[in-house]
Amino acid sequence: MAKDAFQLVEARGLASFCVALSARERIGLDTEFMRESTYFPQLCLVQIATAREIFCVDPLGNFELADFWTALVQPSWVVHSGRQDVEALFLASGVMPDRIFDTQIAAALLGHAPQLGYGPLVLELFGVELAKTHTRADWSRRPLPEEFLQYAAEDVQYLLPAQDLLAEGLSSEGRLHWAEEDSMDLLDRTLYAPDPEAAVQRLKAARYLRGRARKAAEKLAAWREQEALRLDRPRQWILKDTALIELAVTGPEGEAGLARTTDLPPKMIRRAGGDLLEILAEARADEHSPHDYEPPPRPDETERKQLKPMLALVAANARDLGIQPEVVASRKELTAALHGERNSRVFRGWRRELVGNRLLEILGG
Repeated sequence: MAKDAFQLVEARGLASFCVALSARERIGLDTEFMRESTYFPQLCLVQIATAREIFCVDPLGNFELADFWTALVQPSWVVHSGRQDVEALFLASGVMPDRIFDTQIAAALLGHAPQLGYGPLVLELFGVELAKTHTRADWSRRPLPEEFLQYAAEDVQYLLPAQDLLAEGLSSEGRLHWAEEDSMDLLDRTLYAPDPEAAVQRLKAARYLRGRARKAAEKLAAWREQEALRLDRPRQWILKDTALIELAVTGPEGEAGLARTTDLPPKMIRRAGGDLLEILAEARADEHSPHDYEPPPRPDETERKQLKPMLALVAANARDLGIQPEVVASRKELTAALHGERNSRVFRGWRRELVGNRLLEILGG
């Protein structure tokens, strides 16, 4: 990329840039953010590509961003694997665009690897190999070095041409609306809303806990999430998963028991030991509440027999389309359907027409 191939938007040019940006029909979009030591992503740079220009906007700069956020969501966005970018921008601004197109999603619907990275996609489509020299850069550093900005600008340079090529291929296969539909799922605001009460679902080890141990895991996970939100620190910095599960299972009643817990440092016990013991006491009191959690049934021979034709149906359709089965429906989604889940993507939109209705027949309605 030429040294002058991007423009760094400065405070004095921000107003005119926002006017021009809001008039665009579509933009390529990427972000750089840091999250190693925080709960929320710290947005550090926004890269924007139009048909002929690339701009870098510094959200850590010394200027008001309200007009920029308003302008940014007027065009439709073209992103690649954009969930984290949407999250970072939404949490920073509280706004979202009306339309979005994800080139990773689109590529998968044309037979590319489902998790194909941006660099490999650019190489496949355009024969251009992008440098990945600053993937672990400190993007909060100021001033940002020129080479950082050039690297960041490359991440949007090919987004619009990639959308054009992919959309052409999808249109010829009758799948363009599939990519548009799946991309729009990224704009579901509930994906990015912290929910302490649902935090236990992140813990695979808690899935098969029962009674007091499950109650304790639910309460500990909710407390940890609230603390992480309050302090803006990673969950594992508040309480490691291993310690949380051990506390839930052993249920210690005093500080001596806390001290025997793996991965629970003395500093943590001094700071929050009282809270942890109180939570564990509440779990013991709620042990026999009328709404006890029931773990999902473990796979048995009957389930395996029912899952087999479901997997075969998905695989056959994927093979006919020349795409990977997981793009149609993953094994996890099909297993959830066996357990009564009917709100997943498998049973709506193009997937319902392709396989969802027939899966419901296999499931008995």
